[in-house]
Amino acid sequence: MFWKRSGLKRRYRVRDNSRFQEIRRTGKTYSNRLAVLCILENRLPYSRFGFSVSRRIGNAVVRNRVKRRMRESVRLRMSQIQPGWDCVVIARSPIRKTTYGQIDAALARLFGRAALFVTDLGRNEGRA
Repeated sequence: MFWKRSGLKRRYRVRDNSRFQEIRRTGKTYSNRLAVLCILENRLPYSRFGFSVSRRIGNAVVRNRVKRRMRESVRLRMSQIQPGWDCVVIARSPIRKTTYGQIDAALARLFGRAALFVTDLGRNEGRA
């Protein structure tokens, strides 16, 4: 049986290290206990996402698990996030001992605080 991969498509990922650094350095930052969200406008008709999990979080197995959970949380919310933004999610140490539900809730709060959710009427919730 073949499994269909359902991760983030390449066009929706921030891949260049220089772009990661630019978002981190010049973008707006929001944080909570589990993660940091850095955002910067990208002038594209879609938003892109990058994920960073440092070695301080744990060994490769733990880091990859955290990355998979963060990616899945964002992938399921992509339709709710307004286009035109580059977002980098940086994991913090307490994230290693949390469940997917806690990670999902933490990222939802960060995107909400950044006012990146689109309302049902097609307008964003907080940005002018």
